[in-house]
Amino acid sequence: MRPILMKGHERPLTFLRYNRDGDLLFSCAKDHTPTVWYADNGDRLGTYRGHNGAVWSCDVSRDSARLITGSADQTAKLWEVSTGKELFSFRFDAPARSVEFAIGDALAVVTTDNFMDHTPTVQVKRIAEDLEDQTEESALVITGIKGRINRAVWGPLNRTIITAGEDATIRIWDSETGKLLKESDKDSGHQKAISSLSKSLDWSHFITGSLDKSAKLWDTRTLTLIKTYVTERPVNAVDISPTHDTVVLGGGQDAMNVTMTDRRAGKFEAKFFHKILQEEIGGVKGHFGPINALAFNPDGRSFSSGEDGYARLHHFEYCMYLTVLIAQ
Repeated sequence: MRPILMKGHERPLTFLRYNRDGDLLFSCAKDHTPTVWYADNGDRLGTYRGHNGAVWSCDVSRDSARLITGSADQTAKLWEVSTGKELFSFRFDAPARSVEFAIGDALAVVTTDNFMDHTPTVQVKRIAEDLEDQTEESALVITGIKGRINRAVWGPLNRTIITAGEDATIRIWDSETGKLLKESDKDSGHQKAISSLSKSLDWSHFITGSLDKSAKLWDTRTLTLIKTYVTERPVNAVDISPTHDTVVLGGGQDAMNVTMTDRRAGKFEAKFFHKILQEEIGGVKGHFGPINALAFNPDGRSFSSGEDGYARLHHFEYCMYLTVLIAQ
């Protein structure tokens, strides 16, 4: 397989998101400029200019009309997808880390990092259909979590919010009251920081990856542990195939140690596991740094990218996955 190289970022990529139809791919990077691509051939459509810091995550509305991004410049911004126009900017007292639209796109969840005297928060913002009615007011603010919140996602029917991060604990919150409903068991859960979280296509279950060299599959409603996938390196990124009983794990040693060894010792390949049997069924080698993000296209195809800002698009018989290698 010869990959299609996609060049559009001057600094390492940080996050990727497909739209619902799978024809557009949105990428975020440390170069401050989110970018949109054609997902089939890797052609760049355009960029979104306005952030003054690294962009950590993004999400696109169901109709692909609006994009939301979270940045180290302490803002989360709304964009018009087709024109690249900045529609609104939510300002915070700390970097905005994770962003996601709710079902219906009328709400968005945004997490902020611990910064200076500010502790991490989970905030729910109302997204107005008419921009003249848009405000910065938060509909809900959740506090009390220690350590950075790496991911916050909506649960089924927008009734809950699921968070995970540096304290190795997964929590489910009531999205209206902010009440803590469930918390992962310390014995069966992760033992080190949770680096990534990805939901299944039907939102019935989700997978988490951790620096404890494992990934775990959870029931979204009950937070029951379903499966555990064990590997020999820290897991920085995970995703669930939308079309097959497959999960993909990516990782590798810390970027600061990459120059001290070769790429084989760094264990930079993406590995595929059978979702039910928990057995490793394949992998893709050739990466030159830690894999810190993964995403399946909704149609089941796959793609991967390099730490130098190049994205590598791979076409397989039944899947398309996206891996991002980040030089810290």
